[in-house]
Amino acid sequence: MTLLMNWIAICTKLSYVTMQVGHRIITSYAECMGLPLFRRRISGSTRHSHLSYSMTPGDEVEDMFILLSEIKQKFPYINAVSSGAIASDYQRLRVESVCSRLGLVSLAYLWKQDQTLLLDEMIEKGIVAIIIKVAAMGLVPAKHLGKELADLQPHLLQMKEFCGINVCGEGGEYETLTLDCPLFTNARIVLDKFQILLHSPDSIAPVGVLHPIAFHLEYKTDISSLRGAGGNLDGCSDKMGCVHVVEGSSTENCIVRCQSSHLVPDNYSYEHLRLCISTTKRDVFSVGCWIEGPSLGLPEDLTAVLWRIESLLRTEGFDWVDVLYIHLYISDMKHFALANEVYVKFITEKKCSLGVPSRSTIELPLKQVGYGHAYVEVLVASDRSKRVLHVQSISCWAPSCIGPYSQATLDKEVLYMAGQLGLDPPTMALCAGGLVAELVQALENSEAVANCFNSSLASAILIVVYCSAYLQSSERYKIQQMITDFIKQKVSEMQTACMRSAFDPIFLYVLAPDLPKGALVEVKPVLHIPENSEVSVETNQQQAHNKKPHDRVLEYARWHDSCCQKCIVSEKICAVLVSVTKDVVADMCGTNLQIAQGFEANGFVKDMKTIVKFCINLLDKILVENNFSWEDLKSLRVYFTTDLSTTVDVLSLTISEVLGEFVEVGKRAQGNGTIFNLIPVLGSGGSSSMDDLITCELFASKL
Repeated sequence: MTLLMNWIAICTKLSYVTMQVGHRIITSYAECMGLPLFRRRISGSTRHSHLSYSMTPGDEVEDMFILLSEIKQKFPYINAVSSGAIASDYQRLRVESVCSRLGLVSLAYLWKQDQTLLLDEMIEKGIVAIIIKVAAMGLVPAKHLGKELADLQPHLLQMKEFCGINVCGEGGEYETLTLDCPLFTNARIVLDKFQILLHSPDSIAPVGVLHPIAFHLEYKTDISSLRGAGGNLDGCSDKMGCVHVVEGSSTENCIVRCQSSHLVPDNYSYEHLRLCISTTKRDVFSVGCWIEGPSLGLPEDLTAVLWRIESLLRTEGFDWVDVLYIHLYISDMKHFALANEVYVKFITEKKCSLGVPSRSTIELPLKQVGYGHAYVEVLVASDRSKRVLHVQSISCWAPSCIGPYSQATLDKEVLYMAGQLGLDPPTMALCAGGLVAELVQALENSEAVANCFNSSLASAILIVVYCSAYLQSSERYKIQQMITDFIKQKVSEMQTACMRSAFDPIFLYVLAPDLPKGALVEVKPVLHIPENSEVSVETNQQQAHNKKPHDRVLEYARWHDSCCQKCIVSEKICAVLVSVTKDVVADMCGTNLQIAQGFEANGFVKDMKTIVKFCINLLDKILVENNFSWEDLKSLRVYFTTDLSTTVDVLSLTISEVLGEFVEVGKRAQGNGTIFNLIPVLGSGGSSSMDDLITCELFASKL
């Protein structure tokens, strides 16, 4: 992989993104490193001052776009840009925007690194940098300008403790000029003469700059054997460290054309599209869409499904910008790349001005139940108050989301996190070492994302764990204990730090035929992030309230509670999982449920209705006991194993009939719309054995 970090690209002008002090010395960097330098004088200004950036004519970011466009044209094999953002979203988002438009990968290996450790490592690795600007309490121009970072390190650490400055100057506390580092293979810079200029004589935080007057290069002994890390480059073979000035005043000729609009095949029949709306309440609701009947293939099916959802959203006054989360289920993970090609034609950053939705993608046995090749669920919110974390840069922090989906979306105190694989963030490759290594990394990646919201997995309400069918049975049992131990550790850390209360989350395990990149496990947490610390939580271990629901369709028995997991945030959130195993069915129906093909159709339907009544009754019981209603429902997923030997129509009709009885008897469930999504799986359950016949996952909220 050839990285742009092997070249130097400089824009010259004082701005939020690029620094001016000492820029006249920058041209010597090319000779010090033996690499070509491209530079451009910035003609734009800061016209787009919001945190997120979109193409704005006349903005200084467009000068960076023109500069990198020229470099890419000269060296087409360049595919990445490296930047030094540590905590600045402003800088990172602008670099990512430019990279996205040019088809480049953004590299930000310093992103979210501990600044104290980072400063120590830079000094240890031999980076010699001097302070050339100060603008913070505790930094005095006459005293500190011109000092090396190594000499100033103790003072910076002291100021961090005293007044909370960023020891790496990430908040603009100071700027530096590098005189030597391991990349300077040919020469080092020696500053002969400089002048200190006082810009602001503020008594608390004076601003001063160091103005270089004279300098020279001190060549290293092995220069004759070096021509730079990049070797001989086209156009630069006759002169090591050549400098290029990029002119031009328009981005018109540099803009990468957007993908063509999505088209549904002319021969596609929309009669086979089935749409499921989970609730009639319109503040937060979910929509599921799939193909029922004959299908043409994954690209065609997914195009039709996304088109149908888009049409519904627009009819209801919404668009993709209102979507919080997307579950993408496909029939064959081998076609994952094709699915992404279709996906990016619908969900784009341009359409999602508040941030692209978070996403989880798994393979499911869709064709076995007559679903076609694609099934999509979207969670929609109406008030556009969501907060999206979308880091496209590859870093050491957590896996990047280079495509149009984000790491996490926060809406009304609920954090919906994208499914996390066991990817090593800096390499974006699955961790070697099998299940244990992948699961540990997936959990660490999830924790890193949670930390960006000042939270932890200890605040999880629900953790869904997708397990690959390629796992051995013996390996599956390791998963549950490992996750439990990890959560316990985070709870202990949270309590030690006196942070907000921890939860006892619901665990749902789903067995899928395959996962992206051939991963063995994928973790998808849902967290509660309260606006205040006064939160009352009821978990699986706490006793239920004495309040009893009336007009029960099926008589309640004490043993039913063993089939439930719940996590209740008082007057805010109600999450419930109901698991129905073969043993539970035997207790309910008085006989073993026969899964074999020889099971009589009438008997199966009768027993299935009893099973569904059992599930709905338990869900209703927990809702009512905790002062929630079906009106608060945001999503209800019914996972069913393909071993049931039933059709989706039969199962769907049975659930609808039972819900209808609740409308007539209890007057609680919705009567004017389907309120569930049916998810076919190889296995599911509240434990890693995943031996449920049916698992119901309910999420309700008053937020």
